[in-house]
Amino acid sequence: MTASLDRAACEALDAADPLAPLRERFLLPERVIYLDGNSLGALPRTTAARVARTVETEWGRDLITSWNKAGWIGLPRAVGAKIARLIGAEADEVVVCDSTSVDLYKLAAAALSLNAPRRVILAEAGDFPTDLYILQGLAGSVGAELRMVAPEAIEGALDQTVAVLVLTETNYRSGEIHDMAGLTAKAHAVGALTVWDLSHSAGVLPVDLNGAEADFAVGCGYKYLNGGPGAPAYVFVARRWHERFRQPLSGWLGHARPFSFVDDYTPAPGIDRAQCGTPPVLSLVALDEGLNSFEGVEPKALYEKAGRLGDLFIALVEQRLSGHGFEIASPRDPARRGGQVALRHPEAYAICQALIDRGVIPDFRAPDVVRFGLVPMYVRFADLWDAVEVLLQVMQSGAWKDARFAVRAAVT
Repeated sequence: MTASLDRAACEALDAADPLAPLRERFLLPERVIYLDGNSLGALPRTTAARVARTVETEWGRDLITSWNKAGWIGLPRAVGAKIARLIGAEADEVVVCDSTSVDLYKLAAAALSLNAPRRVILAEAGDFPTDLYILQGLAGSVGAELRMVAPEAIEGALDQTVAVLVLTETNYRSGEIHDMAGLTAKAHAVGALTVWDLSHSAGVLPVDLNGAEADFAVGCGYKYLNGGPGAPAYVFVARRWHERFRQPLSGWLGHARPFSFVDDYTPAPGIDRAQCGTPPVLSLVALDEGLNSFEGVEPKALYEKAGRLGDLFIALVEQRLSGHGFEIASPRDPARRGGQVALRHPEAYAICQALIDRGVIPDFRAPDVVRFGLVPMYVRFADLWDAVEVLLQVMQSGAWKDARFAVRAAVT
């Protein structure tokens, strides 16, 4: 980026952006700059009508017949197939079910079982807390060992005691990207399996699970996939593991014949054995509409724009906010950065609240990070100029010092 950035230059980037029309696929409030789609994706225009139809017609009129008539029972696989295109998987390798936390437990437990007698789970210290909490709980319940190491120590910690490497591809705080293919190859070289969390990758990065020869993966549906708050998660199991994969939550929808109602569990063939309980239909149809927003869009194009947005934002921060105590906490190289830029500041929480009060919505991550989600489907280059302008006003005026902005809400 040049040193002569101004709003007109940002508007010119928008005018030349081939992805600019995608913004019309979403309902975005006027006079709000939404930079938190890496935490909760924006609402697609078609979602409300789709959910209403499901409620009023499929449930309200057709009642229980909609499990067959409307195809509810097939939604986990059908929606999973749409996600598969975005993560470099085959349609029969992905199913939507449960939450990210539950699915991570299932996959890590299955990997441990497949790689017995090894009992070590290797993970990154500072990874998203729910991943580490789930792994701690799993290790305690099955007598495994959880080793947490710094990101730069992961490769060296891979040895023949490790059963499974569990990593989030894109760090939730900094946006730094792990080398999935390289680390998977190094894990396999010592006989370890891999579980990748794609929650901050799918929908903005050109993920290639099969190209990387990954074993298992999990991801959420409510960030870049625009599935709505609490949208269900998805599971990837590479085909080579389909007939040996046994997950510990052997619920009835993972049974080979769920409507036979027999006492003994027999796992379903293929990816269906990853399922557990009854599919959450309303959430699934909302996620399905979120995924329809990607129609005709290639992940590579999204990632390229995310990189350009990130480069612009970093340049604007350095050009306009020098002297206000901000530190760039994300990689400068767009090849190593996901769809966000993190700024570190001692007063990050109050600054974040002051921005939200003025219609610019990022989020805060403890202890000192303001995250700006640069979702390429609906964030404009001019939005970043305007956001930095508001941030400059907040800092110059000292508005963040208002006592109400220091009060921690339940969700940050």
